[in-house]
Amino acid sequence: MITARRVARELALLSAAQVLRQPKLLDESDCRSLILMAVRTLASDVRDTLEQAATELSDSQRLLRHSEFQLPHLEKAQVVLQDALQRAEKGLNKIGTALDLPEILYFAHQDEVQAYAIALLRCLQRYRAEIEDLVNRSMVDWQLERLTQLDRTIIEIAVAEMRYLDVAKQVAINEAIELAKRYSDEGSHRFINGVLRRISEALDTAQAATGN
Repeated sequence: MITARRVARELALLSAAQVLRQPKLLDESDCRSLILMAVRTLASDVRDTLEQAATELSDSQRLLRHSEFQLPHLEKAQVVLQDALQRAEKGLNKIGTALDLPEILYFAHQDEVQAYAIALLRCLQRYRAEIEDLVNRSMVDWQLERLTQLDRTIIEIAVAEMRYLDVAKQVAINEAIELAKRYSDEGSHRFINGVLRRISEALDTAQAATGN
């Protein structure tokens, strides 16, 4: 079942990159502009993935044409072809996600959806430095800058909810995992789950220390 907050999280996730690059957009944003940014982000992500797959398929075909003369070409072609097929599958999965847009758009015009999406985006904007610092301190052998933009934003949305919007930690984590399953690479949701659990523990420790 699609809830207002779940739709709001998706709108915030898919529009965050543009809004945070141009902060004035947040003051001017309404539901229609958030939806437009979300659709453009999703379309661009699908297009980029499919274009990368097409390029790798072309490379593998070229290598296969030379493979009858040199074994290394065949081995490399097999690797490139496998990567291309994985990217193509990823692109098709993202197209499948895009097919859910009509249902999301139906709910997106609700006042509650718009209000919560904007609250999330404003929180990401206002507390960006604090959120990034908290995430970086909870990473293990990995830096925030090395995450994909979507994975990074999924984590930051969950942190914003836990730290500043009084959302129960387990709820925020579960919702982040669902977003990762829909929009990120296979296996990313497990990594995101681990990072957010460390952040949750850090917040609990800090809360206990201050007595709040």
